[in-house]
Amino acid sequence: MDGDITLRPIRMRDQRSWREVNRRNRDWLRPWEATVPPAPPGHLAQRPTYRQMVRHLRSEATAGRMLPFVIEYQGRLAGQLTVAGVTWGSMCSAHVGYWVDQAVAGRGVMPTSVALAVDHCFRHVGLHRVEVCIRPENIPSRRVVEKLGFREEGTRPRYLHIDGAWRDHLVFALTAEEVPEGLLTRWRQARPGTPRK
Repeated sequence: MDGDITLRPIRMRDQRSWREVNRRNRDWLRPWEATVPPAPPGHLAQRPTYRQMVRHLRSEATAGRMLPFVIEYQGRLAGQLTVAGVTWGSMCSAHVGYWVDQAVAGRGVMPTSVALAVDHCFRHVGLHRVEVCIRPENIPSRRVVEKLGFREEGTRPRYLHIDGAWRDHLVFALTAEEVPEGLLTRWRQARPGTPRK
């Protein structure tokens, strides 16, 4: 939690709020949302229901492979952030995906949420590296990682199925050593209008 912004685990009872925010933002999110690629012959490809999605997220969280959160702004559901692909052993890394309600975009909600999640991953979960992969055309999402000081590492061609096709993504990353003071502290210090300590 930081001021008006809270990250917390996603719940079944979030369904009504989640659907309402997602429905209202359908056109705004569509160019950046993952889609299900065409299924092989004899298989059905369909998006999961909300309940199926939450069950899957919880199962992955229980297995230690994912951290599924919702973002609240001033006590209301305003988006989703998922730390996924958690890999242990000699790698200790994961990647972060997120979306936010257009009504609160530009208020620092997403950079703060990502900073909270990354600090949790580095300080409490024990990860060493966090990546964010973003379509080159997604300027608002790129601004989030740029504001937070993520390093751009290159392009992953046709990395994810987004908006009906396989899309290239830019890779941005941070390691724990790069933010010894914590990412939230760095973001607070870099934010316009924030007093420096």
